[in-house]
Amino acid sequence: MPRSLTRLAFGLALGALATSAAAAPLTYTIDATHTDVIAQWNHLGFSNPTAHFGQVEGTIVYDADDVSASSVEVRIPLSGLNSHVARFDEHLRNADFFEVETFPVATFRSTAVEAAGEGRLKVSGELTIKDATRPVVLDVALNKAGPHPRNNRPTIGFDATTTVLRSEFGLGRGAPAVSDEVKIRITTEAQAESAPE
Repeated sequence: MPRSLTRLAFGLALGALATSAAAAPLTYTIDATHTDVIAQWNHLGFSNPTAHFGQVEGTIVYDADDVSASSVEVRIPLSGLNSHVARFDEHLRNADFFEVETFPVATFRSTAVEAAGEGRLKVSGELTIKDATRPVVLDVALNKAGPHPRNNRPTIGFDATTTVLRSEFGLGRGAPAVSDEVKIRITTEAQAESAPE
């Protein structure tokens, strides 16, 4: 083979490898300091209080070229529950609701990820609270993906929403006067160690 053709073939091979590397999915670790899970419900028709669940742990695998290869796995320590009302937090943690001493962690594990339009995804998965596991679908918006300006590590951010029935998780005390439906909003930021080589 002539030297020029050899160089061309070699260059194309390298280009293909580079493209393949760039398209490889990345595993991101959730940044708990920039992640919040917010639950909101209706109280007797008068107000719509919220509770926050912080200290979130987990990983996001994201493949921009094939979102079906993406996945999410999250642990939510219930010690991070905060309604900004101390007495109510104590009530939420006791046997009437979360039974935190027996069930200290809620989890979410995705079962499927689908594209849902430009910058949007549908993430199906299983939410476990206490000893109940139920299917949940998250409507997800990709906020931004790119190098973090402070450390240049690949970083990604999402917002997500869903609605659950708290009675399905053994949290139905007071329903339906206090709404059984709970709206959940999630905002999260996650970083990868480095881009794939």
